[in-house]
Amino acid sequence: MRWFASACVLVLTMATLHHVTAASPLAARATLALGFVLIAAWLGGQLAARWHLPRVTGYLFIGLCVGPAWLSLVRADELAALQFFADAGISLFALLAGSELAHVARAPERLGLARVAAAAIGLPFAAVSLVMLSVSPWFPLTTHETFGNAVGVALILGALAAVASPVMSVVTLEGDRSPGPFARALIGVAAVQDVALLLLVSFILLIARPLAAPGALNLAAALGSLLRWGGSLGAGAVLGLLLAQSRVLERATEKKEGDFGVTPLVLAIGCLVPLLGRALDIEPLLVALAAGCAAQYRGVDVGVTVGNVLRWDRTGGDEPIAAVCFGIAGAGLQFEALGDLWPWVVLLVALRATALRHGIRWVGERAGVTPALAREGWLGLISQSGSALGLGALVRRAFPALGVSLEALILATIAIHEVAGPVCFRRALARVTAHKEEADGEGADARGGIGVPGSGMR
Repeated sequence: MRWFASACVLVLTMATLHHVTAASPLAARATLALGFVLIAAWLGGQLAARWHLPRVTGYLFIGLCVGPAWLSLVRADELAALQFFADAGISLFALLAGSELAHVARAPERLGLARVAAAAIGLPFAAVSLVMLSVSPWFPLTTHETFGNAVGVALILGALAAVASPVMSVVTLEGDRSPGPFARALIGVAAVQDVALLLLVSFILLIARPLAAPGALNLAAALGSLLRWGGSLGAGAVLGLLLAQSRVLERATEKKEGDFGVTPLVLAIGCLVPLLGRALDIEPLLVALAAGCAAQYRGVDVGVTVGNVLRWDRTGGDEPIAAVCFGIAGAGLQFEALGDLWPWVVLLVALRATALRHGIRWVGERAGVTPALAREGWLGLISQSGSALGLGALVRRAFPALGVSLEALILATIAIHEVAGPVCFRRALARVTAHKEEADGEGADARGGIGVPGSGMR
């Protein structure tokens, strides 16, 4: 009851201020919206934790409620002005995700994980592409299009199914700076999926260009987006190597974990990435992902340094950086396409989940990875965000006639996966933990007899 009363007071206060400040300058309104998103998202995270859900689910849901899609307590122009803060926070989590990719690249079972990543990319891509092409005469976006255009749309939707979000997985761990092998493998596989999107879209353009009708595909705009993604990865790799070479992170960490010298430096790096993105017109998330991977690969312990700043309070308090950036992300979620295209969104979500589940199980059992990863790994790859959103922007530019409707469908599908993904990832972690405890208990019984271990009963 106390939580409900707090939420009501907060909403009524913001609604009043929202009305009073309607004619105020954008900077003042955006500052007010930033404070409101922080408090509201923190409250949503606390409620989600009470209901045994990931806190990030609460952030996203509260952001959706107060954003332009519903209550509009945060206006669209205020949301655009706050995007820098979201990019800065997500860049820090992407640094952690990139460091886990470097761990996977050095792991003894890296060949098996590479096969799992190939299955997570190839099987959903093939399943969604083939099914959407087969139903293209009834699909509203391709009913009146040529077969060549339908091929391009089906391949784009297949590419969407092949992408996951390592950042959402990192946030779902809620500040754990030492993820176990299962979580680390899933974050690494999701990072590979994010990076592989560049190659996958290039492959799609090679196929779709000669098949598309005249004027249906703007190749120059598509190539411009691909060059932007490639430049983002290259800039991130250079930034990571510079961080490793200068050893500034290591020197700051050597003072003392949690010392004041670490936090400003890490936050400055988080702000630097979106500034570079705006100055060079590159993707901040890909820059941070590549920088974290390169720095970790060259010996900088990014997980300790950055995780020390992002960790959750031991008493259960939420991290303000995550609350702000994912509250803003939730306010930007778009479900408009569900009104007319909800059966097709459901079909895309179901096809992707089915292909992930059966594909990773089948490949994992033959790739030499742990049984837990083969059995439960697909649940940890449901989340989408980041590069998938970039795919939507590319579609809008590359397909002049279909771009707006196709982007709306893509954004609605991403929104479903972004909300459901953390819950699925948490479920996978719980199942793996339960199986491990059960196996440990059976092992203790086998060593110590049926009774209490060490009781002498053999």
